[in-house]
Amino acid sequence: MTPTSPQRLFIQRGQLTEARLGPDPDAPAACALTHGQARLAVERFALTANNITYAAFGEAMKYWQFFPSGDAALGCLPVWGFASVVESRVDGLAVGRRVWGYYPAGSYLVVTPSRVSAAGFVDGAPHRQELAAVYNQYSFCDADPGWKPEAEGLQAVLRPLFTTSFLIDDFLAEADFFGAEQVLLSSASSKTAFGTAHCLSLRRGAPGAPKIIGLTSPGNLAFTRSLGCYDEVRSYDEVAAMPASTASVYVDFAGNAALRLAVHSHFGDQLRYSSSIGGTHWEGLGSARDLPGPRPTLFFAPAQINKRSAPPPHGWGSAELQRRLAVAWAGFIAQVDGGGWVRISEQAGAAALLSAYGELLAGRVDARQGLMLSLQV
Repeated sequence: MTPTSPQRLFIQRGQLTEARLGPDPDAPAACALTHGQARLAVERFALTANNITYAAFGEAMKYWQFFPSGDAALGCLPVWGFASVVESRVDGLAVGRRVWGYYPAGSYLVVTPSRVSAAGFVDGAPHRQELAAVYNQYSFCDADPGWKPEAEGLQAVLRPLFTTSFLIDDFLAEADFFGAEQVLLSSASSKTAFGTAHCLSLRRGAPGAPKIIGLTSPGNLAFTRSLGCYDEVRSYDEVAAMPASTASVYVDFAGNAALRLAVHSHFGDQLRYSSSIGGTHWEGLGSARDLPGPRPTLFFAPAQINKRSAPPPHGWGSAELQRRLAVAWAGFIAQVDGGGWVRISEQAGAAALLSAYGELLAGRVDARQGLMLSLQV
């Protein structure tokens, strides 16, 4: 596949609703390679609420810095997907290799591969050296035991999200759930939330395992309840009807300031921990100051990865972390596939990308849908 006109999605950093397609700065005609560089043609990528979180926290979490736009007012949206090496000036990196990783929503990406191995490489571009390392790693599909050609859609849509889900579950369990009897998950129909609920559900029956409560919009109640990974699912307007004396942890995937205030005000000191994960309700993001109960703490998945990647006795070691994650992923994807939790929808072209981004931003995408986009035709 080749792009008729290489393009990239550009977003106004201060106004997420302002998005447009423009010439791709990494296209062959725009950027000649130097020794040590390679050009990847981005073939397919997922678009989920997670990408809205990347945009909403683009400044605070440095997501805009991964793929510079050349204009300080514009950001390039990071996505997860698949690409092929179409040009290489790197020893050991052959044209034609298919690569899984982190890309801009566009047609191309120029990388500076370092530590090229049988498994993949790390993008050693100078501007990425101080950014979270997990996003700089690229895997060769044919060397990835978790890759299945027929399941690429599910991998792109769910795998990055599930990694976060796995790490949230691990973080909470390590802290003995802060002594809470229940864990509340907002935006419970979102893929990262129900991935977390799935991981938590595997602890049912174990000493100290908390009850899993999903909070969602009325329109997503039926879908969220059908998943079976929550012990209970309530609509957002039912928070005030919950027993306020129950020791709770709040895991906030929505980022909605009004909902956060409602949860904190209702549970007060019985809210033992409040974790901020994402911003699916990006338009409702607000200050976390002066809230009753604990101050919300931002969960940064790469920090938990670094902690668990440390050699024993302080961590598990990198190999053991990857082994545990692979086992958990296999169990989750079997549940998703068998239960029909996600339906992959393939769309192509600039108009499709802009429309899909707008629908996600407005919260109008079916919770069961997994979007796969391409600017290649």
